[in-house]
Amino acid sequence: MTTVAVHPYVASLLAGSGAVPKSPAAWLDARRAAALERANALSVPTTRDEEWRFTDLAPLTRLQFQPVTAAASASAAASASAADIAAYVVAEAAVRLVFVDGIHVPALSQTGSLPAGITVELLADALKKHAALIEPHLAQLVKNDHDLFAALNTAFLQHGVFIHAAKNAALKAPIHLLFVATRKGAASYPRCLVVADAGSGIAVIEDYVALGDEACLTNAVTEIAVAPDASVRHIKLQRENSQAFHIGSCAVTLAKDARYLSHAVTFGARLSRNNLSVTQQGEGAHAQIDGIALIGGRQLADTHTLMDHTKPNGTCEQSHKTIVGGAAHAVFNGKVFVREGAQLTNSSQQSRNLLLSDRARVDTKPQLEIFADDVKCAHGATVGQLDADHLFYLKSRGLPEAQARNLLTYAFGAEIIDRIPVPSLVAQLEKYVMARTEAAA
Repeated sequence: MTTVAVHPYVASLLAGSGAVPKSPAAWLDARRAAALERANALSVPTTRDEEWRFTDLAPLTRLQFQPVTAAASASAAASASAADIAAYVVAEAAVRLVFVDGIHVPALSQTGSLPAGITVELLADALKKHAALIEPHLAQLVKNDHDLFAALNTAFLQHGVFIHAAKNAALKAPIHLLFVATRKGAASYPRCLVVADAGSGIAVIEDYVALGDEACLTNAVTEIAVAPDASVRHIKLQRENSQAFHIGSCAVTLAKDARYLSHAVTFGARLSRNNLSVTQQGEGAHAQIDGIALIGGRQLADTHTLMDHTKPNGTCEQSHKTIVGGAAHAVFNGKVFVREGAQLTNSSQQSRNLLLSDRARVDTKPQLEIFADDVKCAHGATVGQLDADHLFYLKSRGLPEAQARNLLTYAFGAEIIDRIPVPSLVAQLEKYVMARTEAAA
């Protein structure tokens, strides 16, 4: 029998996995055990791995992180106050669930009355009442086979959120999930499961912030199942501090005529990785995938997306932008995969990147893999600095050069942010973009 040597850093991350209590569902314990076994067999990715060749995880592996235990929940609650999170409150939200260092804090959360058919619950509670709804999707959509961080998240699967929209149920106001990091050396493993039944509509804001400047690790996994004629709008915000590490994976399945609208905003973290995989499982499904990364200093922001068209008449519109200053490094790898038989697919992808300094770096790789002959697919990428003609025009109208540069940079980013249909959140983000562009001048 061959024994697989456990990678030392993986072993250190898994040191606290034995403290995770059993779940109410035997099938989930089996999935966690399988994920733990898989994590033990995997190594930390390096730049020799094709999917990680632009992202060096050495800064992460030099630090030690451990999850905050349930026994420390009282101190977790005390480490953040209502005043601390006031700047991140979304006024339009119907529900706000707040997690501090991975632990739910009821005192900071806000639960209101929801319309019939809409369920928002802690995952641990939902497993006792909605196991039949959860079992087909939880730890099934995001695959652990070759993804160390997804396997680690599943091995630690304990704290999370279950959101369900029953058939034809709709909630116009967004559901706000706020994950707050406060503690040095803390690792959190948030898990979100969103299930939208036929004809339903729902919007979810998945929001990651940090208080203070301590180094921490967030390893998040989200799974979204969208049934026929249903619609899910998913807004993911990552605005943690400049010492944080953030690894996030999201897997989405789309049934016939389903709609998935994604808005990913990356501002924070010393090193971040955002994986998004969307699979069109039914004919006529539509995806809109927007993303923006605004980074500076020595930040690294890596985004990988996959749009997998498996059925005919699928459509996708993707636009990803980066604004990179200082000695920061942005990575974008977007793949559109059209399988044999997925005729009449219409899929487009654009990667636009703005460099604010001579030391800033962007690696962008839009990809098309097409195995059907009746499709309309396009992709493109641009990397450059501010347009000299636009800059000259503003200066000719009396604007100082620094102000003209700030305005053009702000407009480049605001184009993506303005598509988010949550006014108070857009105001928050635009204020942040303006402050960052002025600081970079």
